[in-house]
Amino acid sequence: MALGAAARPGRTAMKNIAFVGLGAMGRPMARNLVKAGLTVRGFDLNPAGLADLEAAGGTPCGSVQDAFRGADAIVLMVVNAQQAEAVLFDENAIAAAPPEAIVCLMATCPPKRVQTIAERVARTGRRFVDSPVSGGVVGAMVGSLTVMAAAPAETFAAVRPVLEAMGSRTLQVGDRPGQGATVKTVNQLLCGVHIAAAAEALALAERVGVDTRTMLDILTGTAAGSWMLRDRGPRMLEPEPEVTSAVDIFVKDLDIVLEAGRETKAALPLAALAHQLFTSTSGRGDGAADDSQVIRAYRALNGTA
Repeated sequence: MALGAAARPGRTAMKNIAFVGLGAMGRPMARNLVKAGLTVRGFDLNPAGLADLEAAGGTPCGSVQDAFRGADAIVLMVVNAQQAEAVLFDENAIAAAPPEAIVCLMATCPPKRVQTIAERVARTGRRFVDSPVSGGVVGAMVGSLTVMAAAPAETFAAVRPVLEAMGSRTLQVGDRPGQGATVKTVNQLLCGVHIAAAAEALALAERVGVDTRTMLDILTGTAAGSWMLRDRGPRMLEPEPEVTSAVDIFVKDLDIVLEAGRETKAALPLAALAHQLFTSTSGRGDGAADDSQVIRAYRALNGTA
């Protein structure tokens, strides 16, 4: 779809983007927006993120307000809902954005918190899109993220070209804030459980003396394989793999999953166990390690650490 093909009637196509959260995923997402021909003004507390944006052709800003000025769309790729609220509402920063700006919250947040943020944005007269993503750092780098967007049809159509510049699948999963976050919550349940299950299988192979690389090769070619096993499995066998998604991310995300279970009285025993495994790995000092290193929890249990 050409940029602006679904622009809001009576308004020009979205060209000016404010991007806040230039971390491991945010940096390549912002770069892809620049590649798509959009003007990107970014903010992050980490100077490295700002330098990366400038090298890509974007404009680093010294404050959130500076980034928001003149923005058609505001993309938030922050850590959690608390950061999103701080970015938007501390010192009434959102007031610096044009009245017609659309706020796209792309971080993984609890559905109820997303609803609250959306209500606060709406009270300023601006629009909101609940638009979490899946695909990790690799997906962000190659522009193959899946975007799970919830917004009224007109708002979604207006911002869709911006979202499509960062992902290969942009899906409208609902028309109300919180629905995108709910879909992402279910997604993260499976991701966390799949990683933990892959770690358990490879930890068993280690314990019984099977060559783990041979075991991994066998498993990925059978019905027992999964995307997570293929992606995380090789890193589980490395002592210090490159971090593409940290253990603490899944501590947070699975906590959101369990919160959803508590609120709806849904039984989530596998998610609860996976959460404990990630939590114990973090508790041993490995929270910043790659999430594949949840296998260290099994090694500790098995006495093979």
